Amino acid sequence: MRQLDVRGEICPYPMMRAVEALKKLPTGEDLEVFTDHPPALSTIPWEAAKLGYEANLEESGQAEWKITLRKVAGPAKKPADILKDLNRQLSALAISE
Repeated sequence: MRQLDVRGEICPYPMMRAVEALKKLPTGEDLEVFTDHPPALSTIPWEAAKLGYEANLEESGQAEWKITLRKVAGPAKKPADILKDLNRQLSALAISE
């Protein structure tokens, strides 16, 4: 599992760095992104989904989160399904966009 720490960075840099890391990620590896910038909780998963990754959001500290990005097995999700899953996870973390 690779890790990317973008704490202290604001948009669009966390998303841009995550996408760059995903493009270089070896097949079969996951990427954990650590952020303290709430907008990144939606921009990173959305852009990752375009590359065939799904996201799992977790709180990793006070106002800090871990986004685990994993390659989707099978067909890519539809944009509406990506948004639905993302909104469900953000609601569970009590973060609204």
